[in-house]
Amino acid sequence: MGKVLIMDHPLVKHKITLMRDERTDTKEFRILVREVAMLMGYEAMRDLPTELVSVKTPITETKQPMITHNKVALVPILRAGLGMVDGLLSLVPNAKVGHIGLARDEETHLPYEYYCKLPRNISDMTVVLPDPMLATGGSAIHAVDFIKQKGGRNIKFMCIIAAPEGLDALQKAHPDIDIFVGCLDEGLNENAYIIPGLGDAGDRIFGTL
Repeated sequence: MGKVLIMDHPLVKHKITLMRDERTDTKEFRILVREVAMLMGYEAMRDLPTELVSVKTPITETKQPMITHNKVALVPILRAGLGMVDGLLSLVPNAKVGHIGLARDEETHLPYEYYCKLPRNISDMTVVLPDPMLATGGSAIHAVDFIKQKGGRNIKFMCIIAAPEGLDALQKAHPDIDIFVGCLDEGLNENAYIIPGLGDAGDRIFGTL
């Protein structure tokens, strides 16, 4: 069974509150997304595999742990997930980066795929799947479905804000994956937007309001 971790760190809470504020401009919003992703990534990647490597210190030679080479894949859900990648790469700069392009039909609220490019040998990697918002859960479920079809097994989904409906749906569809949530909000409105939420994360990251 996968685990669900809802962040309770005051720095994460503080930065998410700033993100919610409609007065926060595009530049500051991008910075906050990157910072929150980095803070969350610290927890999400706590169990990354390591191997002992030889290191010569100023005092002696020793064997010390390093993250196993080429074992981490970051696969953001386009387009908003791109905003979280830099924060995660600051923690694991050697990670491979793939992309899954999903859009939501405004009438049915169901996701459809328009692009997918994954790293090779993804079945051997820890796959971190970032997307700022988990609303209905449709996009996340579809993305995890696709990664599993391509051989991905160790999958971690990360979102900054989630609605209970989306979290429940993702857990039921994929009970084996780990889910990391910055803040669990109240729910969805009639348009399937998260309340209180922070608006459209993609529009706020890329300035397309």
